[in-house]
Amino acid sequence: MRNILIIGGSKGIGSAVLLQQLETNRVYNISRSAPELTHPNLTHFGLDVLQEELPDLDEIDSLVYCPGSITLKPISNLSIDDFRKDFEINVIGAVKVIQKYLPVLKKGDEPSIVLFSTVAVKLGMPFHASIATAKAGVEGLTKSLGAELASVVRVNAIAPTITDTSLAASILRNDRMKENMIDRHPMKSYLKPQEVAQMVDFLISEKANSISGQIFEMDYGLVTFKI
Repeated sequence: MRNILIIGGSKGIGSAVLLQQLETNRVYNISRSAPELTHPNLTHFGLDVLQEELPDLDEIDSLVYCPGSITLKPISNLSIDDFRKDFEINVIGAVKVIQKYLPVLKKGDEPSIVLFSTVAVKLGMPFHASIATAKAGVEGLTKSLGAELASVVRVNAIAPTITDTSLAASILRNDRMKENMIDRHPMKSYLKPQEVAQMVDFLISEKANSISGQIFEMDYGLVTFKI
């Protein structure tokens, strides 16, 4: 049984990752709200990663940082605070957690880190200036940290397309919008949280021991194909 630290495991993709990992591992979750379940292998710490002190942990084999944001506005409507908030949630929070737990993680069993980007970094999309800028920082962090820790800790990121979570509820708020989103993707679907959780499971497993510093697009063909 391995020790998995999840940041933001109470909702969305984080919740799916938590459920997946509880099947075989001990899970520590840090988020403001508690997961909607109890489990003997789950330890929850209720706190705001950006504002509060992180708890001490003795054993960590993998760290998965899930918090994210979707701030979609024209550039003229984006405030400096919008950019700052997105950067803090997506980049500064990840940096704070990594700095805190890296000494413990280095002692772990095949240690690894998984972060989250977005397809909007590679594929230019209107109204995504703030979130794409923040997630580009996540990708830079993934590659730089992967190189720095190459002989000790693997670091990868997943760049999903739109995923059916509460964070994307406004974008998928009715059947017409869901159908439009399906049609927009060449493979005629969009992501479910469980699909992303399966990729996380692979990346933190020994099956991915040769992989670090990579950005994995889960996009149903949105970035790669033009049909």
